[in-house]
Amino acid sequence: MEGRGGRSGRMLPSLALHALSEYYRLERKPPVTAGLVAANTLIYLRPAFFDPVIPSIDEVWFNPYLILKHRDLKRFFLSPFYHVGESHLVYNMMSLLWKGIQLENSMGSVEFASMISALLAMSQGITLLLSKSLLLFFDYDRAFYSEYAVGFSGVLFAMKVVLNSQSDSYTQVHGLIVPARHAAWAELILVQLLVPGVSFLGHLGGILAGILYLRLKGSFSGSDPLTIVIRSFTRILTWPLRTVRGFFRSRQRRLSGRGTVGGNQTGRFEAGVWRCSECTYDNSAWLTVCEMCGSSQSGNRLFSRQFSRNSSDLPLEELRRRRIERFNR
Repeated sequence: MEGRGGRSGRMLPSLALHALSEYYRLERKPPVTAGLVAANTLIYLRPAFFDPVIPSIDEVWFNPYLILKHRDLKRFFLSPFYHVGESHLVYNMMSLLWKGIQLENSMGSVEFASMISALLAMSQGITLLLSKSLLLFFDYDRAFYSEYAVGFSGVLFAMKVVLNSQSDSYTQVHGLIVPARHAAWAELILVQLLVPGVSFLGHLGGILAGILYLRLKGSFSGSDPLTIVIRSFTRILTWPLRTVRGFFRSRQRRLSGRGTVGGNQTGRFEAGVWRCSECTYDNSAWLTVCEMCGSSQSGNRLFSRQFSRNSSDLPLEELRRRRIERFNR
């Protein structure tokens, strides 16, 4: 999260190349991470057709005073997706890509989307609470309460906490070797020292949101409620696609004529195949009589026995000839 200001450069092509190369080499492509990177980038580039749809950056700055005074939830939820310059955007998106790939591939896309939604709401809420608390309880300077900030870095700090929560190794933070579990705290201090103008409360709120998320997640034995809601919503949205795919798959299984003969599991029906009780030929589920000997699938034992008395002792060539004659009628 960054305050007003920032520098503009020509770094977007490098972001695009890095993102594409990282995404291409992955065996499993994480769609939520890709969508988040694309959404942040498109909002920053702001194509002309976006103008009627999304507000300008001046309308979404995260400002505790304006949010609480005017109940402006637009600033609360949209400010993380806006950035003040290319360097701000590229740094955050590189970090999002690296963290998102690891977390989404390990958690699954639905749970990852649930986590991002929760971390975004909690990091913004905690930042708002911290700024108001400093004003009320400590009579602190109104700078934090009136601060303007945007950017995805609050969520990124929370993701770093989740990512490193189970790690016992060490990592490097701006050249400093620290335990991975404490990397977010080290980065909070170093970024504040090295990059003037960043939102300290926004980053701190992200770290506390990550800790709170882990505590809450540990209290659920199964999936958290938000994950269940997202998974149900996804199933509803993809139901037409799954229905169409199932229809075409069933069409491909029709009358394949690729059965086999043999075995001792007579009369079985599995995976779209039923086995003839007379000649043990595996037939397509779409057929009602045996493709090899003509016995009924429906369990008409009288028909099967009558046919068996006439055909069980026939040689294989004769059975094949009768089969050809039957289908050529």
